[in-house]
Amino acid sequence: MEISDKLLCLFSAEIEEAEDRFVVEVPRREIESGSVGTEDTYRVALISDGAVDGTDASGGTAPPDEPQPPVEPGEIRYVEIEDLGKQGDGIARVERGYVIIVPGAEVGERVKIEISEVKSNFAVGEVIE
Repeated sequence: MEISDKLLCLFSAEIEEAEDRFVVEVPRREIESGSVGTEDTYRVALISDGAVDGTDASGGTAPPDEPQPPVEPGEIRYVEIEDLGKQGDGIARVERGYVIIVPGAEVGERVKIEISEVKSNFAVGEVIE
């Protein structure tokens, strides 16, 4: 799949029914980071997570009862480093407290990362900006 250079943010969300329409909620962090604003109009692309056919986003089998990691390899995110790990790596937390380890990042930094590795309880992200 080709990703446009105009991509402003990427996140996972569910479609919710609200009266006579359906709604995709934008996470607060996307507004707060300045990725998108509340006064503008945007184009939205919906991409299947692969769970429909019994596989997860990486092509593996997705256990039906287990929550899946909220990130995928190759995903670009802006995160805030909240803590340092035992080895001195930056620690960011995203949805449901999921941990992303960011080598070379410092507490308090807001960095743009690319997810390089995803495990069930943590991911590794490399600073790209």
